[in-house]
Amino acid sequence: MKPGRQLAFLWGGAALVCAAAAPWAPALARGLPPCPFRALLGIPCLTCGSTRAFLALARFDVGAALSWNPLAAAAGILLVAGGLVALGAALAGLGVETPRPTPALRAALALALAANWVFLVAAGR
Repeated sequence: MKPGRQLAFLWGGAALVCAAAAPWAPALARGLPPCPFRALLGIPCLTCGSTRAFLALARFDVGAALSWNPLAAAAGILLVAGGLVALGAALAGLGVETPRPTPALRAALALALAANWVFLVAAGR
């Protein structure tokens, strides 16, 4: 089996597990502790609101998910949607390319993280 096809099956399997676990997400989230970064410093961390964003996605409430943490919501959507596409490609005998981060991609990701954090601090999340 081609390595790209193995990656596609893995990504697709992860997407299916996330989708299948969505009904139990509220029960799982109740067991999570509050954000220690926020408790210590009084400002949100880079991932504050991610749990609420994922819970909103589990209810198919994309607007609420984006309002809680836009970057986490976008990542969740891309994980599941991309995984389903990758799984379809793997079942068709194709694969996906292993990502190769370039300096431009790394800079864009750093900028997205910074912009997301500014949003979270400004929104008081």
